[in-house]
Amino acid sequence: MNKRLLKQLCAIFGAVMFFLLFDLAIYFNFTRKCLSGFDAKASLDAVDVEKYIPFEQDSELAEINTSVSLDGELPTLDGAAALLPVYASVAQAVYPQDSCKFQNGGFTADSAVQFTNTHGAYKAVVDGSADVVFCAAPSKEQLDYAEEKGVRLKLVPIGREAFVFIVNEKNPIDQLSSAQIKDIYSGKITRWSEIGGENRLIDPLTRHPLSGSQSVMDKFMGETKIKKSPLCAFGSSIGFSFRCYFTQLTDSSGVKMLSVDGVYPDIENISNGSYPLVYDFYAVYREDNDNQNIEKLTDFILSEDGQKIIEECGYSPV
Repeated sequence: MNKRLLKQLCAIFGAVMFFLLFDLAIYFNFTRKCLSGFDAKASLDAVDVEKYIPFEQDSELAEINTSVSLDGELPTLDGAAALLPVYASVAQAVYPQDSCKFQNGGFTADSAVQFTNTHGAYKAVVDGSADVVFCAAPSKEQLDYAEEKGVRLKLVPIGREAFVFIVNEKNPIDQLSSAQIKDIYSGKITRWSEIGGENRLIDPLTRHPLSGSQSVMDKFMGETKIKKSPLCAFGSSIGFSFRCYFTQLTDSSGVKMLSVDGVYPDIENISNGSYPLVYDFYAVYREDNDNQNIEKLTDFILSEDGQKIIEECGYSPV
C-alpha cells in the first residue's frame, strides 16, 4: 500500500470519526434531553418520588387533619407525575398507614399508592390494576383504548392547573400571544427575531403523544396542526408543561415561564381566571367499578379538607 493511499484512507477514517463524534455530541447534549422517555422508570427519574411518600416523616406532602378515614377495600391510586403530591397526600390523609409501601426506590406491587405516568395510569384504570387515577383529560388514543376494552370512564373534576410555556432564562422574550405560540408550533414563525427576540431558530419541543401535557397542547392548538421539525441544535427552544410540575417537582433552574396574552401564570392569575390557559384535572375511575370507597374518596377530595390538599399542593381548587 503506497503512502498516498494510506493518507487518503486515514483522511476518510478521520472524517468518519469526526462526524460520528459530532453526532454523538449533538445527541447527548441536545437530542437526548428532548426525547420523551415514556415509562415508569422515566417518571421515577424525572421526579424525586421519595419526597412524596405517604406517612414518611420528612415528606413534602400536604398535611390535613380530617375525621374521614377509609378502611376495607381501599382503591388503588395512580396518576400523572405532576399529580403525585396530590393523590399521595390524599392517601396520607384518609388511608391507614400500612396501606402505602415503598421499597428500593419504588412503591411495592401491593401498595395502595402507585406511580407510573399519565399513559400508564390510564392503561391501569382501564385494565383494572388501578381503581382511581389522577390525570389531565384523556387523549383520543386513551379514550379509544377504553372503548376498545369496552370500558366507560367517569371523570370527576377535582382541581385546576395552569398550562405554561417555557424558554431559557436568557431569552429576551418574556411573553407571547396565543396566536404567536400557535404560529411557532405550526411552523409559520421559525425565528425569534420575527417576534422581537434574537436572530436564532426556534426549536418548538413536544412531548410523547400520550402524555397529559401533550394532550392539553393538542387541545390548545385546536384545528391548527403541529409541524414536526428536526431539532434545531443551534437554535433556542420553547417547551410546555403544567405549572406545578415545572415549579415544584423538577429542577427549573435556567428556564422561565412566559406570560400568555399579557398574563403571567402565578397563583393569583390562575385563581381569578385571568390567565387564559387553565385546565381541570380529574379523579378518573371505571363506571363499572363497584368499590364503594371510590365515592367516599371523591367526596372527600371535593370536601373542604380535600380542596385544602389541592391548594396546599400548589393547585387551584374547584
